[in-house]
Amino acid sequence: MTIFYARGDESTSLTTEDLRDALSQTFAAIGKRDKVLLLPPDATRLFSRAGEITVLSNEMLGDAVTDIMPALGTHSPMKPDQLDHMFPGIPHDLFRAHNWRDDVVTLGEVSAEFVSEVTGGVYTSPWKAQVNQMLRDGGHDLIFSIGQVVPHEVIGMANYNKNVFVGTGGVEGINESHYLSAIYGIEQTLGQADTPLRKILNHAQDQFCQSMPLLYALTVVQQMPDGALHTRGLYIGDDHDTFFQAAELARKVNITHLDHAPKHVVAYLDPSEFKSTWLGNKSIYRTRLAIQTGGRLTVLAPAVEEFGEDKEIDRLIRKYGYRTKEEVVKLVAENEDLAANPSAAAHLVHGSPENRFDVIYAAGKLSAQEIESVGYQYGDINLLMQQYDITKLDDGFHTDIDGSEFYFIRNPALGLWEAPLG
Repeated sequence: MTIFYARGDESTSLTTEDLRDALSQTFAAIGKRDKVLLLPPDATRLFSRAGEITVLSNEMLGDAVTDIMPALGTHSPMKPDQLDHMFPGIPHDLFRAHNWRDDVVTLGEVSAEFVSEVTGGVYTSPWKAQVNQMLRDGGHDLIFSIGQVVPHEVIGMANYNKNVFVGTGGVEGINESHYLSAIYGIEQTLGQADTPLRKILNHAQDQFCQSMPLLYALTVVQQMPDGALHTRGLYIGDDHDTFFQAAELARKVNITHLDHAPKHVVAYLDPSEFKSTWLGNKSIYRTRLAIQTGGRLTVLAPAVEEFGEDKEIDRLIRKYGYRTKEEVVKLVAENEDLAANPSAAAHLVHGSPENRFDVIYAAGKLSAQEIESVGYQYGDINLLMQQYDITKLDDGFHTDIDGSEFYFIRNPALGLWEAPLG
């Protein structure tokens, strides 16, 4: 097992030429490949630089790249304009859309004993390792998974083999992974590299993927208070250490420790990235360790138009709403439709403030009735965008129009915020 490239620290800022050099070194080290599958993230990781790495890889490997599959997970397929924006110049006929409800194969099953051991007995069911069938049966001699390591609500630190087992996973694997993590606890998971779910995925990779020519490229990106982005690290390799090195740097540059818990947090959801609460609730996940008990979160979401990107999940969110973990576990036990969709149940848990703070959701394309029906408070997007002018706000503490204090976050997907909650 090998790390082919590792560069990064808190002051590094990698350029396009740095990325090209890293890929050149890597491709020279692994030797010529004849049939390559690229696995970048989708538009929900627009700022990861994975799109740029995909474009560079396609240029450098040429005709050897036969397939590019954005790791959609449960997300909607990318539209042509999104492909052009994230992967400029790549012909659309190279892209393959992953369908998590079909198109998958089961590589094996992680035993209930192993799952129980790593979750401390909280979850005691086996877990199926599922991937898109192209990964197993496509005849590729290189599967190059590209993405960003960043704090994450389900697995602690995103990417690495999550891009494979969730990004190209199937119904059972995705559902169970999300639910077991939700039951284990989001507060115990956020920002941690060696979580129970990570242990499960690493075990699955070790046991079931030995014949797959997997290689990973992992970026670490820091957003500065003024919104500027710096690529602090790039790690390319085929082993767990590649991920853990990237995760260590991500902990340093992507977790913001506040000296006191703000009573009010305002989070902005970029229209190019967020159109559903399924994605936009990162505003809740990534700030929940910072918001003062009894405080509030205001979510500025001008392009949010739906709850779930999957029609069935959207229906379930509308039906049950965002509830406490205790309430959701009871609903799963009593309702077959929710029990059949554990990832939706997990999302309801993760999106709940657990009655600890209020959520004012200013969704530009959802009505007040829709927002309030799922348990949030409605905010008028036009009025709130005037009150909180994002063109004039840097990340950090500010004074509101009534003299009170608020903390602004330009893109909650790029980090994690923590504060002593007392």
